[in-house]
Amino acid sequence: MKLNIVKQRKLWWGISLIGLLAGIAAMAVSWSQIGSPLRPSLDFVGGTRIQLAFDCDQTDCDKPVDLDAVRQILVSQDLSGSSVQKIEQQKRDNPADSTPPGLVIRTKDLGADQSFKLQAALTEKLGAFKVDQIDTVGPTLGKQLFRTGLIAFLTACVGIMAYLALRFDRDYAVFAIVAMLHDILLTMGVFAILGLVLQVEVDSLFIVALLTIVGFSVNDTVVIYDRVRETIKLNPGSHINDIVDDAVNQTLTRSINTTLTTLLSLVAIFLFGGETLKFFSLALIIGFLAGAYSSIFVASSLLALWREKTGNAIAPAAPVVATENP
Repeated sequence: MKLNIVKQRKLWWGISLIGLLAGIAAMAVSWSQIGSPLRPSLDFVGGTRIQLAFDCDQTDCDKPVDLDAVRQILVSQDLSGSSVQKIEQQKRDNPADSTPPGLVIRTKDLGADQSFKLQAALTEKLGAFKVDQIDTVGPTLGKQLFRTGLIAFLTACVGIMAYLALRFDRDYAVFAIVAMLHDILLTMGVFAILGLVLQVEVDSLFIVALLTIVGFSVNDTVVIYDRVRETIKLNPGSHINDIVDDAVNQTLTRSINTTLTTLLSLVAIFLFGGETLKFFSLALIIGFLAGAYSSIFVASSLLALWREKTGNAIAPAAPVVATENP
């Protein structure tokens, strides 16, 4: 299989543009509804998060959870504005491996008495349950986590830009950064949509996922750019479009194999890693797929277009080295 990347670049850019616009639109809607482009978790805004699992020995777990009743209880407890997320029941062949339905409730910071009153009201209305987890984060700590996460992300970006500027020509570095931002925006866009549709929140692990995506995206782009540079040296006088196509096709198998083997591990974590790692692995899956796509179809084709528009489409001949006669 040989791809003609440059000739079909409008198709690749169109696909990326549709994905980016959908994500940006979702972030704009999210901002208008909750004041943030993504739905922030307790890690960033502070408050109390209570995760409940219904006791199926005392409660009919096949009966759908009445979320309106839960919200009415929250209002009666002076907790209006809290968010409620349902956890679906998962049945397995072995009953011991099945998990009961449950709820995740995020409220303002609750004291011990308020938490106890809320649990009692929920038990009276919905039936018996057990508390799987209660997390409380103060607003000051939440803001500090957000600030340090943002600093870590910006520091990584600046470091990568400096490395690429030294390692390659400036146009290589610029388009590698463009591809990296493409991957980050696509991942954020998908989570903005998930936040609107499924109330999926982003936590401190999401920052870790973005930093990992940054590294993977640049790594794959650097491999292709390295091959472009080598091909230019080996084929003086060739057009940049042919050079980019050759370079991408020479590295295509490596890119696909690397991405697939990584995705196998991430999909396993997504399926069996539990609720804590589920959306962390999903962010990595989206980011790694976007990274492989942008390295092959976006970064390389942008470089070819730029060289063509700036009059550098033909690879320069290698300098002639003078030799002395014996």
